[in-house]
Amino acid sequence: MSDNFEVPKALTGTGAWLDDRFHGARGVRVLMRKVFPDHWSFMLGEIALWSFVILLLTGTFLSLFFVPSMNDVVYHGSYVKLDGIKMSEAYQSTLNISFDVRGGLLMRQIHHWAADLFMASLIIHMLRVFFTGAYRKPREINWLIGIGLFTLGLLEGLFGYSLPDDQLSGAGLRILEGVLQGIPIVGTYLAFFLFGGGFPGNVIVPRLYILHVFLIPGILLALITAHLFIMFHQKHTQMPAKGNTEKNVVGAPFFPYFLAKGGAWFFFIFAALVLLATFAEINPLWLYGPYTPLAISSASQPDFYMGLLEGSLRIMPAWEINGFGHTLTLSVLIPALLPLGLVLGGAAAWPFFEQWATGDKAFHNINDRPRNAPVRTATGMATITFYGVMWAEGANDVIADKLQIPLYTITWIARVMIFVGPAIAFFVTKRICLGLQRKDNETLLHGYESGIIRQLPNGEYIEVHRPVNEEARAVLEAKRPTALMPGSGSEDENGIPAPSSKGLLGKARVRANRAFAETVVLESDGHGHGNGHEEIEAGDEHPVGAGQLPAGDAAEEDTGSRGL
Repeated sequence: MSDNFEVPKALTGTGAWLDDRFHGARGVRVLMRKVFPDHWSFMLGEIALWSFVILLLTGTFLSLFFVPSMNDVVYHGSYVKLDGIKMSEAYQSTLNISFDVRGGLLMRQIHHWAADLFMASLIIHMLRVFFTGAYRKPREINWLIGIGLFTLGLLEGLFGYSLPDDQLSGAGLRILEGVLQGIPIVGTYLAFFLFGGGFPGNVIVPRLYILHVFLIPGILLALITAHLFIMFHQKHTQMPAKGNTEKNVVGAPFFPYFLAKGGAWFFFIFAALVLLATFAEINPLWLYGPYTPLAISSASQPDFYMGLLEGSLRIMPAWEINGFGHTLTLSVLIPALLPLGLVLGGAAAWPFFEQWATGDKAFHNINDRPRNAPVRTATGMATITFYGVMWAEGANDVIADKLQIPLYTITWIARVMIFVGPAIAFFVTKRICLGLQRKDNETLLHGYESGIIRQLPNGEYIEVHRPVNEEARAVLEAKRPTALMPGSGSEDENGIPAPSSKGLLGKARVRANRAFAETVVLESDGHGHGNGHEEIEAGDEHPVGAGQLPAGDAAEEDTGSRGL
């Protein structure tokens, strides 16, 4: 793109003044020319970004009035139902924010809703990236940063709703202490260090305050900044469409289009959070009372994003191993480490596993349609089902009460579904994806059904099909089948076995490659008048229409400069 760029008149004077002193005109010019693809799904990340900004603003306000102290006081504030009750200064200051500080309750509600929206939009944004394959080369690092943001968001949320020192947050801290103590050898030391002695101690709230207000937000801000800079440098991915290629970015410029759009989006999100905070009560901690280790409230559940850990604790049988004078509490250790480790660890390893299984080392700037990657989409749905079962089990007491079903029946249903549910979701999703691929191929071959019936001279009735337009054809033809690696035991023309299929690891790679390569391949003359299609099964060695890799890995494709 040419450097010739007409600066808007409104910015000429200010821009010239700044450039004379900081020489930033070229950088500003590049920023203004930055092109953003115009697709609704790209705004999901914007929701997470603006939610984080609102969290910083409301959190700053709340920090001016919150007292991070566990010193005992007697409450004599505006909420008369707790008048004369002994509590910590942290809980007292939270009540004062809610009832005595002008706008304090609204700010608390906005802050809590913004935290939930941040995590929800982050999850949905990561799902969009996963299902479309936007994590592929060269964006693996940004995918890992996203997983880091989600992990830190879990900790930030846990520490944040533990600060008020009410009965509900105290129950969460009690679970945290139990999880830490369940870690072999070092667990008791970790719990003793975090709580400054026996539970609950008198230093946990000040320590969580430092982590919640200073350390974790600083790391989050750094990671978000890195995420945006990497995205800016590598350019956006884009959806399959007419004119979209691996070497361009089609969309609208940052100024004025995206600047106005992003600014309006911020105010829409802020308005939605204010409406939620005004009309949908969340975390009414004055109803829970101050924390006491001798009691626990009924139906105690954390925010939705921590439901996985809560459910895993409730679903786990009471298993423990005793030996050599020590007890290994598997009923706490496994739920604390395994489910979240599978989800986050699997997500972090997936881009590299997919590249290993497919042999695909090319640059990818065009996203996949989820139906065109059946194994990836099915794996994502299986993970969502796994998470959903755990999340629902985290409220097993509420479900049992509302549906009048015995509590242990709910637990045993969850114990079965945690294994059966993801398997069913994987199988059904994969078959749906292949079915949608066949439908797309029929559309390419025969066009759309018009609903017009004609009678031929021989008396036969047929339905007239409308041809596929260029925009739809570009989307339907964007599918790129995974190339097949040489099968186990295959040899080249010189009788040399394929190195990629040797040993147990090689055989596993071939099987994974066959799974990723299962697709529906179109045989067409290139004008929408093809003569059929064929489904490639996982065991086919030489399917018609599928690419074939030579022995070894695929050669790396370099797309070169991917300018605007």
